[in-house]
Amino acid sequence: MAAPTLANAAEMATTTVGSTFKVSFDNGSSTEYKLAYQPFFLTGDMVADGKGGKILAGGYVDINNHPIVDASVAGKERQFFSDSPDGTSLISLPNPTVTGIKGKAVFAVVQFEYTTRNQKGDSTYGTLPSPIAVLTLDQDQTTGKLSLVKYHNVDMSSAHGLWITCGASLSPWGTHLSSEEYEPDAYSIATNTMFQAYSTNVFGSATAANPYHYGHLPEVTVNPDGTGSVKKHYCLGRISHELIQVMPDNRTAIMGDDYTNGGFFMFVADKEKDLSAGTLYVAKYDAGYSIDPAAAATKMTWINLGHATSAEIEALANAHVATDIVDVVYAVQNGSNDATPLTPATPVDGTYTLMYCDGKANWVRVKTGMEKAAAFLETHRYANLKGGSMAFTKMEGTTVNIKDKVAYSALQNIQDSMVSGGKGWTAATNIALPKKLSAGGVMAHNLAGGQKDSDGNSINSDWVPTQTRALIVGEDITADALGNLSNPDKIGNPDNLKFSEKMRTLFIGEDSSSHVNNFLWAYNIDTKKLSRLMSIPAGGESTGLHAVDEINGWTYIMSNFQHAGDWSASLHAKVQATLDPLVRANYKDRFAAAVGYLTADPIQPKLSK
Repeated sequence: MAAPTLANAAEMATTTVGSTFKVSFDNGSSTEYKLAYQPFFLTGDMVADGKGGKILAGGYVDINNHPIVDASVAGKERQFFSDSPDGTSLISLPNPTVTGIKGKAVFAVVQFEYTTRNQKGDSTYGTLPSPIAVLTLDQDQTTGKLSLVKYHNVDMSSAHGLWITCGASLSPWGTHLSSEEYEPDAYSIATNTMFQAYSTNVFGSATAANPYHYGHLPEVTVNPDGTGSVKKHYCLGRISHELIQVMPDNRTAIMGDDYTNGGFFMFVADKEKDLSAGTLYVAKYDAGYSIDPAAAATKMTWINLGHATSAEIEALANAHVATDIVDVVYAVQNGSNDATPLTPATPVDGTYTLMYCDGKANWVRVKTGMEKAAAFLETHRYANLKGGSMAFTKMEGTTVNIKDKVAYSALQNIQDSMVSGGKGWTAATNIALPKKLSAGGVMAHNLAGGQKDSDGNSINSDWVPTQTRALIVGEDITADALGNLSNPDKIGNPDNLKFSEKMRTLFIGEDSSSHVNNFLWAYNIDTKKLSRLMSIPAGGESTGLHAVDEINGWTYIMSNFQHAGDWSASLHAKVQATLDPLVRANYKDRFAAAVGYLTADPIQPKLSK
């Protein structure tokens, strides 16, 4: 489909689908479907709770499951609800027990990353505990249509509440693998007012929350009755978890790290279908890393950061504060492009190492005997100390092409610490691009077995990334007539990634500061054709992506969006005046967003006769 324009402003202010989907079968026949978007609800709607009552979709609750109230405007007090639904998994269970289903019961798990603002207009980012809901859906067996019949909030008290859940994936064993990104810096937590507000909203006290409980991997299990439970895993590294992808061996996971000076991480579990114990690795790249799709792939080795169980790391988190684990001295940088620390000078005893965390200079040393705690609770700093290539800017979604043994990672933008001479850049990472690419790109990783870590020890996996190349990238431009800062006919700031084995297609959702409307794309890895599937409301972000080849014979692409009308002066100056009243009318004065899926007319697509 073409990108919408101001000539049809209404299309820019909502989810717009003008694409078609053609399925060609082995017998030479084909079926073509006209696609459309079908929401289950808008956040802020009252939906069925399965008990004869109603519940607020995307509503926030505290550690005791009591509503958190927005009292910012006197006389308009109401429960907070999210405008930012994100990771979604569509799940089928063998023996569901939900009543009132006319077709077949299918479940969706959806998480809500944050809400942008309160009613007064003040930012509330990161100050509320992320909820996760289980949706029970009635699948019509004639058309494939999904209808919401029950909404269940998962109790997060056992996980200490959740912190900024972003992308998600479906595990091979049918659980929802969530995320907690932008882990709070435990060393400077006393001055972190956002975390203090979070703690107050969750526990009723600004000091009750422990920063080491956040930045981990929550796993949600759906029950046959449409309820769910959560288990938070503490042994996959405390990083800016965006989205993990577990490989077909049910043990190996590669992880996005949505961070500046982030790394490429891998976890190999001890047992199949069990992420509660295993070994954590970080990649070290050879020289020559390139974002040119025509360039050769770059090899990497894997540094073993340690082995742990979730229980022992949670116990360490409960028992220690940052000063027990590491010594950190923050340095001041001389301008945005000079990585030389000015104050304080190099510590006299020489036991500190200079590194860059989130673009900021740190002098760091690990306390004696605290290596395991540092590896799993101060993972960014420890991975730096061990020599990982900690240079990436916003490595987001990950997914896998099983047939070709290739994994994919989204770099939402490519700048700063990846660019030679940029802020936070160091030559030791071996990532030294000649210039930035704000539009970002998707990288492909070849996977193989028989690998050894940097100490020469065998890695117990047949799905280890061994080299990386650029698959598809965006293009920065001077602002066009609409205001786009990257080519609207190419990807811009890719975020969500999901691969369909049967369609041989990589689906790409954008989180763009360079496209006036963000898009959902389909990239066929065989034909190399890029197709625009859907346009997201202007100012919003494409989220919740999940490509489902088949559930009871029907094919789905799950898709949400976030924060419609979140205007940027540099990007939306030419459209804001026209689109703002339209977005406000569509989405509860910009407080709401949609959770739903791509449907077709007259019936849902099928990939088999």
